[in-house]
Amino acid sequence: MTTTIRRANLDDAPALAELGATTFIEAFGQLYSPEDLQAFLEESHSVAAYAKVLANADYALWIAERGGRAIGYAQAGPSGLPHADVRPGDGELKRLYLLKGEQNGGVGRALFEQALAWLERDGPRMLWISVWSENLGAQRFYGRHGFEYAGEYEFIVGEQRDREFIYRRHPRAA
Repeated sequence: MTTTIRRANLDDAPALAELGATTFIEAFGQLYSPEDLQAFLEESHSVAAYAKVLANADYALWIAERGGRAIGYAQAGPSGLPHADVRPGDGELKRLYLLKGEQNGGVGRALFEQALAWLERDGPRMLWISVWSENLGAQRFYGRHGFEYAGEYEFIVGEQRDREFIYRRHPRAA
C-alpha cells in the first residue's frame, strides 16, 4: 500500500489526537503513573489541543496515511525551547511520531523533510529539536541531518521529570 503525506487541516484533529496519544503511550507510557499519563494526554493530545494548533498559522502539521489509516505525523512551529540562544524567528520541529510498527520504513524521514522545508520556506534559520535523553536512535537521526547537542532541560509530565536534550542546526546557506 502507498503511504501519503499531506498537510493536516482542522478536520484531522480527531485523528491526530488519537494518533498522538497512541504514539506517546507506545514511546513513553511506561515512564509515568496512570494518573500523570492521563492528565498529560488530556492536555496535550486532545482534539481541542490539536484543533488549536491547526488553527494557528504559525504552526503546521503533516499526517502520514496508509490504507486510510493515520500512521504518523509531524508538527512544526516557532521554537519555544528553554535555551538562552533561542531567538524570535527560530523554528522548531515540535513532534515527529510514527506508530511503532511503521518505524524505520522512510515515513519518518519524509515527515521530517516536509517539516524542515516548511520551517525554512522563507530562507534558512536556526532550527531546534528536543529529544528524550534515552532516545539514542532519534539523536543519531538528527545528528545525521546536521543537528548538534545544545543543552538539556526537564520535560515535565505530572510528578515525573524527564531529562530532555536540546539539539539545534545553524542556518544553512540558501
